[in-house]
Amino acid sequence: MEGGLSYTPAMRKSYSATFKAQVVLEMLKEQKSVAELASEYGVHPSMLHRWRRQAVENLAQVFAEGEKLETVKAEYEHKIEELYKEIGRLTTQLEWLKKRYPT
Repeated sequence: MEGGLSYTPAMRKSYSATFKAQVVLEMLKEQKSVAELASEYGVHPSMLHRWRRQAVENLAQVFAEGEKLETVKAEYEHKIEELYKEIGRLTTQLEWLKKRYPT
């Protein structure tokens, strides 16, 4: 798969998300025209416009997922802390039982 391009069984071009992101970033820099980028990457200009529109429309979702990730991370760390406390409590109980009821 060279340049993010692959072919499906129907022989339609399919581009990787990484490739699309790379091209959209080039478009947003506005250092080259859409026609130049289309020629350089071998993609039709209308497809480039569609990718840019999708990227801009979904930009807010990127930040929302980042906030969601922070919440999940905080919950995970809290759960780990609770589990370590439980391990400590159970270890203490086990040691007490071993002393109280030696085998």
